[in-house]
Amino acid sequence: MLNNLTIAVAIPCYKVERHLEQVVRGLPAFVDTVLLVDDCSPDGTGALAERLAAADPRVTVLHHETNRGVGGAMKTAFRKAMELGVDAVVKLDGDGQMDPAYIEPLVKALDGAEFAKGNRLFDRQMLRRMPAVRRVGNMGIGFMVKASSGYWNVSDPVNGFFAVRIATLRQMDMGRVADRYFFESSMLIELHYTGARIAEVPMPAIYGDEKSNLSVGKTLLNFPPRLVAAWVRRIHLSYFVFDFNICSLYIMIGLPCFLFGLVFGLCNWIHYASISSPSPTGTIMVAVLTFILGFQMLLSAAQYDISAPNPFDKNRVR
Repeated sequence: MLNNLTIAVAIPCYKVERHLEQVVRGLPAFVDTVLLVDDCSPDGTGALAERLAAADPRVTVLHHETNRGVGGAMKTAFRKAMELGVDAVVKLDGDGQMDPAYIEPLVKALDGAEFAKGNRLFDRQMLRRMPAVRRVGNMGIGFMVKASSGYWNVSDPVNGFFAVRIATLRQMDMGRVADRYFFESSMLIELHYTGARIAEVPMPAIYGDEKSNLSVGKTLLNFPPRLVAAWVRRIHLSYFVFDFNICSLYIMIGLPCFLFGLVFGLCNWIHYASISSPSPTGTIMVAVLTFILGFQMLLSAAQYDISAPNPFDKNRVR
């Protein structure tokens, strides 16, 4: 136990035969349960996990008959952790990229939060060690995850090293949590609807000889549409279903004005350009004024959304 919490460490295992033993042996003594989820790994990961379980009574091995992805493995671990009645679950990758020494500060951060996650961006030295492709990708996808989840103050939203309270997991709609590499992002998105508070713990990322199974191309193609859909859902539920406030009015008035000014202006510009005639001043003014008005109101809505408290926070005074 740590801080009067029983702790389970969940490790999704897929092609981590070279690193898994070192990761498990590096776990701190206060960890009560270790859940190794063999996600139908084609190498010797499953057999190694069984040997580790035989040597350490804390280790429980869960096998998948088909590959379900990191999210599917974690959901299996979450269900098992709920059955065991632990207080918190820590996700740790089996490829050695996450330092088990940071499990303790993550769990301690749960004192004032329901979810604690690592942040690799607090230290410039850590940031320089991160591969350039990951750094650029994290910035772009990270911004979209912030907008989709409503957790604007989370600096490193795509970091998968986290601790979460079991009570919070029970409140989440696990059916909406993704099975594969969208898992970490979808976790944050669904946490928003529980009103969970998030704490961040500075930590370095470890980049060694491990090979990532995540395709950059698939990430760029698959993540943005799902994040946009999640953002639309959050705005709809937050400002038109669960609550209605000044931000709702900003969106209701600003979006039609912005779209009208944009479409009206483009159509007339194309029309008058095609007949080699200058656009009338009145036409230009209508397009410009409605576009600017709509854009300004949408900016005000974004500013409100960034600074506003989570409308799903059950402890908020309403």
